[in-house]
Amino acid sequence: MGVTGPPAIVTKLARGETGRRRSFNPFHSVKFFVLCHGLLQLSQLLVSGYMKSIVSTIEKRFGLSSQNSGMLSSLNEIGSTVLIVFVSYFGSRVHRPRLIGCGGILVSFSAFTMSLPHFIMGRYVYDGAVQNNVTGTCQPAGGGPAVNESCGTGGDRSDHHVLSLLMLGQLLLGIGGVPIQPFGISYVDDYASNRNSPLYLGILFAVSVLGPAFGFVLGSCALRIFIDVDKVPMAEIVDLEFGDPRWLGAWWLGFLFAASCVLVFSLPYFFFPREMPKEGSDDLKCDSKLEKDVLKVKEEVDAAQNLSLIQFIKSFPRILLRTLRSHVYLAVVLAQVCLSALMSGLTVFISKFLEQQFAITASVANLLIGSIHVPGAVLGILLGGVLMRRLSIGLRGSAIMCCLAIFISICTAAPLLFLGCSTQRVVGVNTLNGTLDVRQSCNKGCSCGDHVYNPVCARGNIEFISPCHAGCHNVIFNTQGKLTNYSNCSCVPGDGQVEPGTCGTNCSHLLPPFIFFLTLTGFVATLCQTPSFMLVLRSVKPEDKSLAIGIQFMLFRVLAWLPGPMLYGSTIDSTCIQWENKCERKAACRYYNLDLFRARYIGLQMLFQSAAFLFFLMTYYFLRRNSLKLERRAGDLPSLPKECVELLDEGSKTKVHLKV
Repeated sequence: MGVTGPPAIVTKLARGETGRRRSFNPFHSVKFFVLCHGLLQLSQLLVSGYMKSIVSTIEKRFGLSSQNSGMLSSLNEIGSTVLIVFVSYFGSRVHRPRLIGCGGILVSFSAFTMSLPHFIMGRYVYDGAVQNNVTGTCQPAGGGPAVNESCGTGGDRSDHHVLSLLMLGQLLLGIGGVPIQPFGISYVDDYASNRNSPLYLGILFAVSVLGPAFGFVLGSCALRIFIDVDKVPMAEIVDLEFGDPRWLGAWWLGFLFAASCVLVFSLPYFFFPREMPKEGSDDLKCDSKLEKDVLKVKEEVDAAQNLSLIQFIKSFPRILLRTLRSHVYLAVVLAQVCLSALMSGLTVFISKFLEQQFAITASVANLLIGSIHVPGAVLGILLGGVLMRRLSIGLRGSAIMCCLAIFISICTAAPLLFLGCSTQRVVGVNTLNGTLDVRQSCNKGCSCGDHVYNPVCARGNIEFISPCHAGCHNVIFNTQGKLTNYSNCSCVPGDGQVEPGTCGTNCSHLLPPFIFFLTLTGFVATLCQTPSFMLVLRSVKPEDKSLAIGIQFMLFRVLAWLPGPMLYGSTIDSTCIQWENKCERKAACRYYNLDLFRARYIGLQMLFQSAAFLFFLMTYYFLRRNSLKLERRAGDLPSLPKECVELLDEGSKTKVHLKV
């Protein structure tokens, strides 16, 4: 970002060295830089995407509410929010490749930091573990231990304190990621040929969307491995298997893999030069034109570099106000803020939503999001760019395209409100048996802890939060020593047997249509990304473009990515009907009112879509109003071509070339 240029070419031209071919050096090739930058962006976004894929596991492991996990997810935006605007100032004043490499190393360090809590914490202790013949069954008062808490030894408190390492890692992740995309894009744009620059930037933008998809797929793979695979032989885990509601996957393993990738792909940047020959600059036929172009760019660079940091800070408020005075710019950015707020909650909590609504594992949910939903959004972005190019859509056409895309996405999101499940019947949790107390008359003689969570399912899809609360006294094992049933359960009529595990929501048949409409909504909504970006670029003065983009991303972070996950998390927490109590504090939610969960989660998404639609309508109104005014002025200028009119934006005095 910032005004940058290729001074190396000017020096080369001054020395009369144009036209001479040198031996090939990959680090002087912009194509090789694009390859390296694509791999680095992919691995950097792999880290952030992976973090979102393990949110539900982090909640269970550390006992967090959705609001707290949303706050944790948004911490990486704090560091980047402060620094993103100053990237616009530094531009070509720094050695951009080396700064990108340093940022990559910091991202790698942050990912390693986020994996440390696992190695500091003790083993994962789950309710109902077969230890000393205690399996979570009904034990008479004082007849045996029925709890696994270690509050007296400070076990839970120490586990909760290591959460600060995750918070530190998130902050460092945001700071390290600041220079990677802006400096990489400006470096490519400076030294790529005019013909190839859009292609290279398109590749980098596509990779930036695919990165989170790979993060979700990586999360799907990691969460299939038991959390303590490095501490406990799987042969010792006889009563827990993948798919059990108590199962926690190896959330830390993906951080190690992603951190290693980022570190490896950061190293080549220390070998790229600060300036490289512009692509195609050794073509003799282009010498004259090239010389004029680069000398013009050099003048702009020199003028920008004469501005000191103090002068930049002093002039920033004036430039900010001048930029925000553009009605078109402000309306488009606010529409994009609404869509970014939508995406912030969707990406962080969509896996958890699928887990709860359709009773699937975190691994399966991540696989569906990473392999179906995110690629659909990528196709939408690409198709939007193709339509802009093929149809030669102007500014008003871009606004119309954005309005249509968002309106259709609202229509395709509406069925999601009805594609879901109600909460299963859980004794003592919802209104079954007319009481909300898990202690029933049939289990009064059992010393069942309130914190225990080891769900079992009786006939008729009636669920108890543990075999102890079902009044079960005996355990049945198969010939391989695997627990199959609990028997002699005083709270269960009939044969008095229950099966281990949750009853589930029993509506898995609604999952395919839900994924279809969710993917279709994402595909249609992302059609407006390219036209909205072009509206931003063409609504400000040319010399303010870099800062306008910096302000745009700053507003995204302050108004969307920072508060968005916490807003969604608070909304989700408001639908909880039973909380886990851990060491006398509220921890993660066990059961949600799923109908309310679905209505509020999807409803909040549609609210942001509706707000974005209104802002895009305002954008079209402003463009249409300005166009009508200036067309009347153009009537006094017969020398202008009929198909074009050069408009003068009254607020920013920006010349914009529009097709009418």
